[in-house]
Order: sequence, then structure tokens, then C-alpha cells
Amino acid sequence: MNWILKFPPSLTLNPGSVVDDAIRQFSRNHRASLSAIKNVTVWMLSAIERCLELIPWWALILLVVWAGYKVSGKKKIGVLYGAMLFFVGCFGLWTMMLETLSLIIVSVTLALALGFPLGVLVAMNRHVETVMQPAMDFMQTIPSFVYLIPAAMLFSVGKTPAVMATLIYSVVPMIRLTSHGIRHVDKEVVEAGIAFGSTRLQLLFNVQVPQALPTIMTGINQTIMMAMGMVVTCALIGANGLGMEILVATNRTEMGRALMPGISIVFIAIILDRLTRGSLTQGSRTQGALRGSSDKSPEKGEVKDGGNAG
Repeated sequence: MNWILKFPPSLTLNPGSVVDDAIRQFSRNHRASLSAIKNVTVWMLSAIERCLELIPWWALILLVVWAGYKVSGKKKIGVLYGAMLFFVGCFGLWTMMLETLSLIIVSVTLALALGFPLGVLVAMNRHVETVMQPAMDFMQTIPSFVYLIPAAMLFSVGKTPAVMATLIYSVVPMIRLTSHGIRHVDKEVVEAGIAFGSTRLQLLFNVQVPQALPTIMTGINQTIMMAMGMVVTCALIGANGLGMEILVATNRTEMGRALMPGISIVFIAIILDRLTRGSLTQGSRTQGALRGSSDKSPEKGEVKDGGNAG
């Protein structure tokens, strides 16, 4: 009668060992390809990190101040963002911040390069959408820590598995919002493009993508934010930066040591979020102004024609 209350042990499965064996077999069979991916990723990380290190600390702060002013139109907002970055340096975490930024830049760049064409494909092909939707639901639902294990098994520990895990975790918003934006472009605008003889590629890049740009920019913003959170988690598989400092402080139960990099991560996340959102708002205003001018131009033409007729 015990089997009525408790699940029978004879019916339990152990798929974990099968998955582990499959990943190890894949790693052995594709060792050359995985090594090439690792070398390219390390090269990209090193190049971006060197570029960031070449920028003087005060120049980077001034650049953030200028960018904050441009996207918000308020000098005090730009100064506030610059002050946040200045305090990161005051905490003694400037070098770690650059390492974290390099990981974010590489991960987001790869996520955008992969997510945009996939989003276009999902928007254009119903069969691809049918396959991708459950896959994306699975990718967004599964805990982020699960991505670390196969990445570490394929690429060992270090920055490369951190980039790969962050890429997989953060690419979904880009795919979803790109496909959503393209699919919900005004049908009359699309029909007008077709009427003017646009090819499928011309219609996509000259009509649909510009119209969907605000939604695509929102996808970029969400990709950056998800990458920001995942990069910190990737300290568990050897990714240096602010996340590693938090991990060391956690292992040593040093609250004070963990507080400063935690605040620094919050500052960087706020700056990246506000700058991308500000760019989105500016793009929407510019697009609205262009639409307004195009709507008014025929009226002016009609008045002018009327005057000539008179």
C-alpha cells in the first residue's frame, strides 16, 4: 500500500546522465569547432577590454554625461549618470567594471546579431514561428543557473562560457520583439510599399523595419538588461568582474565587501537602461515628426495647386 501514497521508485527515470553523456560526446566530436568559437570569443573580449582601458577614466565619465544629456535633454540627468560612474571608480572597482562591460558588450552584440535575423524569420514564416515559440518559452522559463552547466561543459570555465550562457539567456527578447514589431506594422503601409513595386527585401528594410524600430529598440533594451543580470551570475563559472567580487564576498560572508560591487552593478544597469530608453524615445519622436511632416506636405501641395488654379 506504500505505493499509493508515495511515487513508486521503479517508475523513476534518470535523464540527467543521458543529457550529460550527450553533451560530453558532442564536446569530443566537435572539439575543433568549439576551440575556434572560444578563440574568437576570447579575441573579441580582449579587443573590447583593451579599447575600454585606452579611454581615460575622466573621458568615459564625460562621455556618459554627454550621452545622458543628449537622450534626456537635461544637464542634471547627464551629471547624475556621470556621478554614478565616478562613484564606481571611488569604490576601487573601475577595472572590474570594465571587465563586466566587455562581457556585456560582446554578449549583447552576439545576441543582436543572432536575434534580429531570427526575429525577422519568425515574423515572415509561420512554420518557423510554430517551432520557435515553445523553444523561446522554454528558454525564458528555465532558471538562469541551468545555462551555466552546459556552457562550462563545452568551453571549460572562464569568460567564453559566460558569454555563451549570457547570449542564450538574453537573445529571446530580441527575437520576440523584432518579430512582434514587424508583424504589427500597419497593413496599409505595407500594401503601399507593394503597390510601388518593392521587392520583399526592399519592403522589409525600407518599410517594415523602420516602422518597427521602436519595438526593436525595446528588444535591445531588454536584451541589455537580461545580459546585465546574467553576467553577474556567470561569476560561478569563472567570469571575472563585479560578479566575481560579489561571489568572493558571499563565500567569505563579508557584507561590506559585497555591498559596493552590488551598488556599482545597480548604477551601471541604471545608466544602460536609461540611455537605451532615451534613444528609443528620441527615435519615436523623430519618426513622429517625419510622419507629421509627410502628412502635412500634401495639404500644402493642395493649397498651392488651388492658388495656381485660381
